Amino acid sequence: MVKSSMSRMLAGNGLFYPIIGFASFIAFLYLSFGDLWVNYSKEINLSFVERNGTQFFVDGKVFYINGWNSYWLMDHAADYNTRPRIRTILQAGAKMGLTVCRTWAFNDAGYNALQISPGKFDEKVFRALDHVIAEARRNGIRLLLSLVNNLQAYGGKTQYVKWAWEEGVALSSSNDSFFYDPSIRRYFKSYVKTVLTRRNIYTGIEYRDDPTIFAWELINEPRCMTDPSGDTLQDWIEEMSTFVKSIDRKHLLTVGLEGFYGPKSPKKTTANPEIWAADLGSDFVRNSILSTVDFASVHVYPDHWFHHKNFEEMLKFAAKWMLSHIEDGDKELKKPVLFTEFGLSNDNDDFEPAQRDRFLKMVLDVLYKSAKRNKSGAGSFFWQFLAEKMERFNDEYGVVPWESPSTYRLITQQSCRLAKVQGLHSTQIENVKNFCASRRN
Repeated sequence: MVKSSMSRMLAGNGLFYPIIGFASFIAFLYLSFGDLWVNYSKEINLSFVERNGTQFFVDGKVFYINGWNSYWLMDHAADYNTRPRIRTILQAGAKMGLTVCRTWAFNDAGYNALQISPGKFDEKVFRALDHVIAEARRNGIRLLLSLVNNLQAYGGKTQYVKWAWEEGVALSSSNDSFFYDPSIRRYFKSYVKTVLTRRNIYTGIEYRDDPTIFAWELINEPRCMTDPSGDTLQDWIEEMSTFVKSIDRKHLLTVGLEGFYGPKSPKKTTANPEIWAADLGSDFVRNSILSTVDFASVHVYPDHWFHHKNFEEMLKFAAKWMLSHIEDGDKELKKPVLFTEFGLSNDNDDFEPAQRDRFLKMVLDVLYKSAKRNKSGAGSFFWQFLAEKMERFNDEYGVVPWESPSTYRLITQQSCRLAKVQGLHSTQIENVKNFCASRRN
């Protein structure tokens, strides 16, 4: 390659290599500390979301949620090669009129672990979570942060049990000992306290004082199958929800349930997908009715729960499932109900792309009708949104929303429909006002 005349001159004077070295040093500083130079004082002003009866409110106005899942935010923010995806997905969500993203605030052991071992944290990964929260705030997106996984992905309760076993303090090697082992409960409480009291290095705000966080979720999809009566899990929820509230009374709290009805529920045979669902150690109403739990959570995966139903049958079940839980919210719980995960796999034998949109439309229609009638159905979170070049993170449910025009249209239409019911919130005005004005809903 031919050098420019300036390069030749610098090289000739012995200045070329020092300048290259200085440039490399500046690049290193930016990669290491660049976020500290970002002006986070210009973010949209947010208020805490509150609950009154079966509805959420913010700034005195009812708040219905059109949201999504991107569980991978902290993990990708920890690597500067993938960190730009955080801004990409949050900006895209804001442009679609979405208001809340559900994501993991945990990663126990393994690659990019936040918690390396009980009570020991990786500051680099904590700064990644700081970045996610600060970036969400800049884009007017709130976060539903989950604190641990029932599943093994990203550590979960399996890792907590392994830690206790390796330290010689475990009562059992069963994964379910996560819920009853005193040592493991102490591990988890220590973790929760550390996260809730973390001071964000970019904003200077402790997590427990930051309205960017919509709510905390105790655990993703809790099951305690060694005690199908549900007593063990119920005791854990009571203790941990009380503990969270003792540290943070500003944020809302949910359990993270899938929504199955337990063995003592009158709906165990009429609303559950199949008989096995009553024996998982959880119970939707019992677990959600506690005074320390602010709203109920439900997941909707009919193609995961059934193996001998066609698409039309699963669609019919999913609608009935949703209405059953909204009824519970109105009559039993007197609390909002959020459908925090819903999706349709593209690995189903009879899958056609149009089915996913039909399923999405059904879910959004149920929530829109609930909002119009002031019922407890308070919103939904699509599972899951990805950015470009994230194929290996796709679990058959992932969508790059701007690459699927029909899906994008359904999601933005829901933002407009909910805006007609509740009005535009301050975080939506810039992005939503114009594209909703051009539509008839």
